[in-house]
Amino acid sequence: MREFSLPALYEVPADGNLTDLVRRNAVQHPDVPVIARKAPSKDPSGGSRWEDLTASEFLAEVRTVARGLIAAGVRPGDRIGLMSRTRYEWTLLDFAVWSAGAVTVPIYETSSPEQIEWILGDSGAVGCVVETGAHAAAVESVRERLPGLAHLWTVDDGAVQKLADSGTEITDAVLEEHSSAADADSPATIVYTSGTTGRPKGCVLSHRAFFADCGNVVERLKPLFTTGEGSVLLFLPVAHVFGRMVQIASVMAPIRLGLSPDVKQLTEDLAGFRPTLILGVPRVFEKVYNSARAKAQAEGKGKIFDRAAETAIAYSRALDTPSGPSLGLRLKHRLFDRLVYRKLRAVLGGRATHAISGGAPLGERLGHFYRGIGFTVLEGYGLTESCAPTAFNPYDRPKIGTVGQPLPGSAVRIADDGEVLLRGEHLFSGYWNNEAATAEAMADGWFHTGDIGTLDADGYLAITGRKKEILVTAGGKNVAPAVIEDRIRAHALVAECMVVGDGRPFVAALITLDEEFLHGWAAKHGKSGLSRDELLADPELLATVQQAVDDGNAAVSRAESVRRFRLLPAQFTEESGHLTPSLKLKRAVVARDFAPEIEALYAK
Repeated sequence: MREFSLPALYEVPADGNLTDLVRRNAVQHPDVPVIARKAPSKDPSGGSRWEDLTASEFLAEVRTVARGLIAAGVRPGDRIGLMSRTRYEWTLLDFAVWSAGAVTVPIYETSSPEQIEWILGDSGAVGCVVETGAHAAAVESVRERLPGLAHLWTVDDGAVQKLADSGTEITDAVLEEHSSAADADSPATIVYTSGTTGRPKGCVLSHRAFFADCGNVVERLKPLFTTGEGSVLLFLPVAHVFGRMVQIASVMAPIRLGLSPDVKQLTEDLAGFRPTLILGVPRVFEKVYNSARAKAQAEGKGKIFDRAAETAIAYSRALDTPSGPSLGLRLKHRLFDRLVYRKLRAVLGGRATHAISGGAPLGERLGHFYRGIGFTVLEGYGLTESCAPTAFNPYDRPKIGTVGQPLPGSAVRIADDGEVLLRGEHLFSGYWNNEAATAEAMADGWFHTGDIGTLDADGYLAITGRKKEILVTAGGKNVAPAVIEDRIRAHALVAECMVVGDGRPFVAALITLDEEFLHGWAAKHGKSGLSRDELLADPELLATVQQAVDDGNAAVSRAESVRRFRLLPAQFTEESGHLTPSLKLKRAVVARDFAPEIEALYAK
């Protein structure tokens, strides 16, 4: 199939903007908890607790902060930077900026001063809200080159209260004038793509785009967005469009939204918040599986865990057959549910039945494992330019191994060269201050994603690689790196894998190891006394990594398989410059920085 579309399930309002959602919730669901913020525990032993705000309370806080922005001189259409971890204040300020008629410009809290300068300068921001004193110092270090930046507020220095105190003279009439200034086609946000090469481009996303995307997601996944029952814990960066979409969809439904600022506390937050829906990326679900398996092995229960995992996978696969799971398989599944599965679900909070995953492929085996334990991971696909999901698996008919069907109301087309093309109301308005890039991306009225994919007979999309990342070996073989990289990376020891081989006689790989699992492996195999260099050269460790490579090779032809690999001494990180804030690999940077290691792979 070359093109597939679905009719819209949600009609975008003819006028109005996203601030209408918080006002509507306060009228229709005034006493329903719609958002929760972390607060210090009342227990003398410390910790934290979740403090709920009802729809009417959240609206009141949004309006109070919006008044402060207006009092500071923020006018409709002005751009306001927002730099913070994922926390309650992010959502509060986002809706307050819109209520002031302005446009939010997210900045990753890990951004460098140079990146901050580019985003605030290119967007023409008149103000910026940051989370910490360190963030404020980073902005101040480039402020002299940002003459239009009139205001800088710091959340940890009482920004929310200061805005509230300064806006008391702003009347309801003035606030309403600002709140209603934007219509559906006005910019809601300018999200700068993290960029694997070159300067980030600002994607202008309108209120219409978010209405179209979130409205159709909520309608297609309606049982997961039940008001008064559903809840979602958001721990991915809200500065990334994926997290932003879930934030808005939660308010649109509405369901209870919690925001967790520290991934290190994720297990504690899942247990305390107990969401019914989880948003994540494949690495999170890989970690949960690998950690559970390592714990079982440490307790002498590794064989039980592995049998339980195989049963879950077999059970899930049988669900896709006409006859379904056999009686024997159902009995084994019931046994392992008591012994293993319910404990894994408890790690995820105990109430969640589904997750939405994006950013990279989860892998078919892991997808079946999770569905088999009673926790279905719905894979989706999207880009900043599409407000995040432009395709996703429906909750009642998921096809594991695909990223689902197109967003209702949109279309997906596969070009002659395999590129995925998109059309729909959810697409961006263009790149800020970059008409040439906009025209190139929107050629022929379709957005050219740069991704390669296929559509099956039912309109389910599978992504097989990036157009610019296709390697052509010296023998003329086209290789899509993502397929084998994702498979190798699924091994507990592997943190990152980058396949190389463009113009080379064969395919090879650079591999980094996960620090947590490396220490555990060394202890288990009696090698804790080895230095890091000695450990990376250890024959037993290399044989273990070779097993991961062999598993990856099983998914591709011999011409595409990895013949050699090299372990690198440290992980790729955002700080090292090898990953984007959304954890995508900067291939060109890795290839440059590790050119000697790549050459060594091909040395005779």
